[in-house]
Amino acid sequence: MTDGTGKRRRPQYSAELRGRAVRMVREALPDHPSRWSAVRSVAEKIGCTAQTLQGWVGKAEQADAQQMAEERARLRALEREVRELRQANEILRKASAYFAAAELDRRSKT
Repeated sequence: MTDGTGKRRRPQYSAELRGRAVRMVREALPDHPSRWSAVRSVAEKIGCTAQTLQGWVGKAEQADAQQMAEERARLRALEREVRELRQANEILRKASAYFAAAELDRRSKT
């Protein structure tokens, strides 16, 4: 394939195809002795080079790792918020009991 100037043009693959190919590699891993073997097998099926598919898999793994890191950070923030809210509830519960006891004491003196 050339672009009119004699240079080879690289084929363009849709995001959908790239995502499907990465999923195919992940699903094929148990059936192959290595990741590279799974990549080569899937690359032959979809018609791209193994190096190209290997790059897609690597980028997908980086994106997954980034998403997991963001989710872990969000989980830590939520756990911290839960701890703080539980402490606030405990303080309010004790204050409520204290003021209720003080009110009973005040009423019993009158």
